[in-house]
Amino acid sequence: MKFIWLFCCCTAMALGQNQYPKDYFRSPLDIPLQLSGNFGELRPNHFHSGFDFKTQKKEGFNVYAVAEGYISRIKIAENGYGKAIYINHPNGFTTVYGHLQSGFGEVEKLIKREQYKAKSFEIDVTFSPNDFLVKKDDIIAISGNTGGSDGPHLHFEIRDTQSEKIINPMYFGFDEVLKDSKRPMLNSVLVYPLGQNSAVNQSKRPIAVSISQQADGSYIAEKVTAFGQLGFGITTFDYDDVSWNANGIFRVQTFLNGKTDFRYQFETFSFDETRYVNALIDYGRYKKTGQRVQKLFAEKPYPLSVIQSGSNNGVISVTSNVNQNYKIEIADFSENLTKVFIPIAYAPMNIEVDKEPVDSKYWVKTNKENIFTQENVTVTIPANAFLKDFNMDFEVKNGLLHLHDDVEPAFANMTITFEDSLIAEKDRSKMFIGTVDGKKIYYYNTKRYKNSFTVYSKYLGDYKLFKDSMPPKIKIDKKIGGQWISQQEAIQFTIYDDLSGIKSYEGTLNGQWILLEYEPKTKKLIHRFSDGIVAEGKNDLKIIIKDNVGNSTIFETQFFRSQKP
Repeated sequence: MKFIWLFCCCTAMALGQNQYPKDYFRSPLDIPLQLSGNFGELRPNHFHSGFDFKTQKKEGFNVYAVAEGYISRIKIAENGYGKAIYINHPNGFTTVYGHLQSGFGEVEKLIKREQYKAKSFEIDVTFSPNDFLVKKDDIIAISGNTGGSDGPHLHFEIRDTQSEKIINPMYFGFDEVLKDSKRPMLNSVLVYPLGQNSAVNQSKRPIAVSISQQADGSYIAEKVTAFGQLGFGITTFDYDDVSWNANGIFRVQTFLNGKTDFRYQFETFSFDETRYVNALIDYGRYKKTGQRVQKLFAEKPYPLSVIQSGSNNGVISVTSNVNQNYKIEIADFSENLTKVFIPIAYAPMNIEVDKEPVDSKYWVKTNKENIFTQENVTVTIPANAFLKDFNMDFEVKNGLLHLHDDVEPAFANMTITFEDSLIAEKDRSKMFIGTVDGKKIYYYNTKRYKNSFTVYSKYLGDYKLFKDSMPPKIKIDKKIGGQWISQQEAIQFTIYDDLSGIKSYEGTLNGQWILLEYEPKTKKLIHRFSDGIVAEGKNDLKIIIKDNVGNSTIFETQFFRSQKP
């Protein structure tokens, strides 16, 4: 069905900062709203870009257009947002609905048409204003658990249509239904000695600071004695009144001797900067312990727009004969505050805890390109890939590249190349570079040229050259060969590959392409007979599965089905 876009472009107005309509958007669900994730929350390699609304631990709820507009984009992917719908609204904002089970009604028909047109489960299609109009309260989809989702929920975003920056939905009135009267929770405060000539409480390593909560809910920390430069970090989270689980905080602001020192607030940001979550947190501690410490300083500035800081970027200089007062304020969107007061004093001291030793002769300089070679492996690190200089543990042994531990975040791709002239020509197409994490091997898209194999990666860790000569596996969940299956609504398979992983899948019924929906989390591949491809009576089914180095498996069978009532 084709709709006509009735909105005049001149009605869209450019809203200035903070001029967000409070009562324009309705809820995308018709159940009580609860959050399992909020805007700006710290996630692996990114800040969370919207709200995750709980759906009572199940799929199947109606998802509504929150305002009038038109469907501007549909993206179906195996990972990420899974099945996602984008709606442009005439007030200059775009809403996004992710991890959907399916579209609803005409929207689902549109999705299927585009998939069959592209002959692909994964699609990314944009639409013009006159293609598909929706009204406020229209059901557009059914909630699900597709893509990179850990459980059933609805991912919801609001973006500025023109700039594509993501905006905190709280600014649009969602704070009225997600009531919050509770102060953010503070778990710990850490202090970091910065540079070679600094120490804190007789330590050259980061240490925890003891804090005690006062009757008014604020905290007072033990006195920090130090010399040189230092910075602070916190672990913190927030509860609201309705969601009953820990979410991220909205704002952190620090004060040194009464003056604002370092601040960040999650109002809006762009996708280009979201990886800098790895700079905001103590990345090494997170990779070792799983604990995300939010650093309230930057040894080297980085382009994260949520941060506002003075000339010292939150770094505090401790000098003789000067006592200083440091305060941290942690706020949620409702302006509930948690305050921490930390006295700082200069003191020369004996060092009881020295820096962690690093036994390496390789030194990474961030302001220039670094090239390291050992045996048959070359690693090229571009300038400014890392935010600081560091000693790198670099070793090649028994074909395994150990490229430091993954404790320093990279923000540009390193180039990793293995040379192997002993590999037979016929085997080269089956070779790939993978990362090794314990017993798990993760495939990297590998470029091959003669005897050389190259990948691009933003991660330190262990790498190795692997050969995958085994084809992927496919198993039908319920045998159908030679049987009448008129009562079945779908056919389902389990597919997997033990090494390089599944790259593609394609199926035909009686020689005609069919849509196969793939869910990597469950390794399930499914075709629904409602697509209308199945023939009356005898049907010949063929499915071809390929892995990432080109090994393939063919599954063929014949079954019978009647579509007559």
